[in-house]
Amino acid sequence: TESSVMAALLKYKPVKIRSCKVDRKYGVAAKDVKELLKKGCKLLQLPLYGAHVCLYSDGTKVTEEFFPTLPDNTELVLLSREETWSGVICDIGQLLSTDRHGDGLIEAAKSLLYDEQSPKRRKILTDLLLNLEDRSELESREDDEDWFQGVDARFKTKSAYMKFNCESRIRGYVKEVDHATRSIQKAKVKAEYVKTSKCLAEMLKAARYNGCYFDRTEKERDRLCTQEGWFTCQGTFDQDVCQSLHSINPYGSRESRIVFSTWNLDHRIEKKRTIIPALLQALENHKSTELNLNYFYRLLFTRDNLKLVHIVCHKKGAHNLSCDTKKILRIASNSKKGHHEAKGKKKRLM
Repeated sequence: TESSVMAALLKYKPVKIRSCKVDRKYGVAAKDVKELLKKGCKLLQLPLYGAHVCLYSDGTKVTEEFFPTLPDNTELVLLSREETWSGVICDIGQLLSTDRHGDGLIEAAKSLLYDEQSPKRRKILTDLLLNLEDRSELESREDDEDWFQGVDARFKTKSAYMKFNCESRIRGYVKEVDHATRSIQKAKVKAEYVKTSKCLAEMLKAARYNGCYFDRTEKERDRLCTQEGWFTCQGTFDQDVCQSLHSINPYGSRESRIVFSTWNLDHRIEKKRTIIPALLQALENHKSTELNLNYFYRLLFTRDNLKLVHIVCHKKGAHNLSCDTKKILRIASNSKKGHHEAKGKKKRLM
């Protein structure tokens, strides 16, 4: 009879089922978990032995007792014996996996972005697309012309331009050291400072302006990025790591390259407030040859004192860090000075 057919249908629970590897969902009706597994395994072509089913949302295992309490059309994940599912976070993990960034996913994100009105969700979709359309594996101008828009024609590879970008920043520090000459009143001190500045510039030139920091083709110990071109913020001057976990790959797209220009190579011990004044003070009583130029070189131009930071992590207030007074002068010069003092004392005693 019609009533008996309806009663039988009411015993069946309609659910949406999928595997953990494929996003497509299928509608299945079953009276219990046993029947659901049998139908699901056949549909998704999974082995029945050891198969189990859980909630898509949080990974809770669906038992025979739990199954009747599920709302109709609950989303479930069918798993083989060795597979696990911890909830929607698994989908996020798979989304972030580079091997799943197919053209279909990019087109879907673009379609959603076109119709989306919420500024917050538009921002999320835009950031997602920026990473999905990553072209960091491409290196030459010929292969990724868009990345090179606005970049001088003499640069044929991304690495060559990024190297130049780093060199330009550090060359700017040389100019700041030179500019301090204008404030020196004493001719003798000014002459010694000019010698010091020239020596530091020559040392930096010999190191090719440390452009290796931004060049992903350099050896790992010399660069600040991964082999793929990812840079990670090193945190504010007074922290060991970035609390916000900022990261960027300027090799991936033109937009990322431009945004990366806002990141700073920040001096922990400050250049203008501390290092240059310490240099000037030392030259009040010493010659340039008596200074430990290697120490000042490392403070001004190397990773010993430079941190790559996201603009948010660049604190512009006073850092309140000082130069090490024991390292300002050369040890040889101190020894020599001590030797002269000893000789002077002996002379007076006689």
